[in-house]
Amino acid sequence: MQNFYYILAIIPSIVLHEVSHGYVANYFGDPTAKENGRLTLNPIAHVDLFGTILLPALLIFSGLPPIGYAKPVPINVSRLRNPRSQSLYVSLAGPMVNIALSALGIGLAELAWHVVNSTSLFTFAVEFGLVNMILAIFNLIPIPPLDGSAIIERFVPRHRLGSYYQLRAKALPIVMVLFVLNAMVFHFGYNALYDLENWWISLIH
Repeated sequence: MQNFYYILAIIPSIVLHEVSHGYVANYFGDPTAKENGRLTLNPIAHVDLFGTILLPALLIFSGLPPIGYAKPVPINVSRLRNPRSQSLYVSLAGPMVNIALSALGIGLAELAWHVVNSTSLFTFAVEFGLVNMILAIFNLIPIPPLDGSAIIERFVPRHRLGSYYQLRAKALPIVMVLFVLNAMVFHFGYNALYDLENWWISLIH
């Protein structure tokens, strides 16, 4: 049952994460996501067979902390009006949305606990809030192609940006393998993550 609530929480979370990138890019002059039909909340348009379905399922059944990702929204940085600055805002839009959704999870948990007295809603709210907190933290790690790498991008010389973008486009499978390896063997950062989860839960009164 816990996995059911996790699935209910992760799908809208990663969809909103990706759509936010496209909306911010479109606002700053890059309509690539809009042209490709990706400015939609229909999850089917954003499903990545491996990242959205197989990877989370594999991690769940392996007893490991689950995480997933949607099909990346296409962004053409060169179409932004001010690529060097606005690409940072495009990248950070996803994690910022996840932080906002994590806060919404606290509000839903409070509503479920104190107003409607719904165990189901409370369980979903906790899953929803924690999933979004983890997504935000994970995506803010400054390693390409994660969103936090936008900070590094600002220090890449202009004549090296093309090579950097090629590296970023190919790096996701490597990052996912490292994540799974860390979950299975090294457990780096897990104590800090557990502390953050406990802190988040403590915000529910």
